[in-house]
Amino acid sequence: MARRRQLYEGKAKILFEGPEPGTLVQYFKDDATAFNAQKKGTITGKGVLNNRISEYLMLRLAEIGVPTHFVRRLNMREQLIREVEIIPLEVVVRNVAAGSLSTRLGIPEGTRLPRSIIEYYYKNDALGDPMVTEEHITAFGWAATPDLDDIVSLTLRVNDFLTGLFLGVGITLVDFKLEFGRLWENEEMRIVLADEISPDNCRLWDAKTNEKMDKDRFRRDLGKVEEAYQEVARRLGILPEAGVRDMKGPELMQ
Repeated sequence: MARRRQLYEGKAKILFEGPEPGTLVQYFKDDATAFNAQKKGTITGKGVLNNRISEYLMLRLAEIGVPTHFVRRLNMREQLIREVEIIPLEVVVRNVAAGSLSTRLGIPEGTRLPRSIIEYYYKNDALGDPMVTEEHITAFGWAATPDLDDIVSLTLRVNDFLTGLFLGVGITLVDFKLEFGRLWENEEMRIVLADEISPDNCRLWDAKTNEKMDKDRFRRDLGKVEEAYQEVARRLGILPEAGVRDMKGPELMQ
C-alpha cells in the first residue's frame, strides 16, 4: 500500500494526504467512543461497514443535488474526499425524542416530535461540544448568516431524503448529526456536506419494533453492536460481498 502522510486522527477516522492537490484519503477505524470519549471500545468491522454505508448515502444525496466532499471509495476502509474547510459545528436533526433531548426536556424517548428540530453544537472536545445558538455562531464568526442559510436548507433536504430512504427499508431515522465544510474552487466558495453518515452518527430504529440499530447499542451496553451495523448495511443492500473482514491500515510516513 502506498506510503502517505497522516494529517489528522479523530475518534473514528484518520485523514491522510490525497493523491492529488485538494484531496484527502479518509480511513475508517473500528474504534468506538461515547460520552465525549469517556467510554472507549472496538466494534469489529465497523470501519468497513461505515465506509460502505457512508459512500452509498453520499452518492444517493449527490443524485438529488446535495453537494458533498465525497469523490469515490478506494477500498474497504478508505475513501477519497475533497479537502474542505470544516465549519466547527455539529448540526443535529431530531425527528423523534431520544438521547440528550429526552434528558434535557423530560420528553419520553420515542415521542414523535411535532416537527423536525435542528440544533447546533460547537465542535470542541475539551468543552464537551456545547449546544449553541445562531447568535453564538454568527457573533464568534464560525459561520456567516448566508452560510447558515445554506446549511439549514441542505440539512432539511438531507433529512427529508434520508427519512424516506430509511423508512423504505423498515428503519426509522430518529436523529442524526451532520458536518459541513467550505469548498473552494478557484475564487468560488460553496457549502458542502462533509464527514460521514453512518450508524455512528445516526440513531436508527427498526420501524416495527423500535429496536436500536446504531451506536446506542455500544453506549448502553445492549450487545450485538456489530450485528446491528451489519443489518443496516444488509437492508440498504450494500453488505460487503465477502462479509465483514479486516484489512491492514495504510502505512504511515515517518
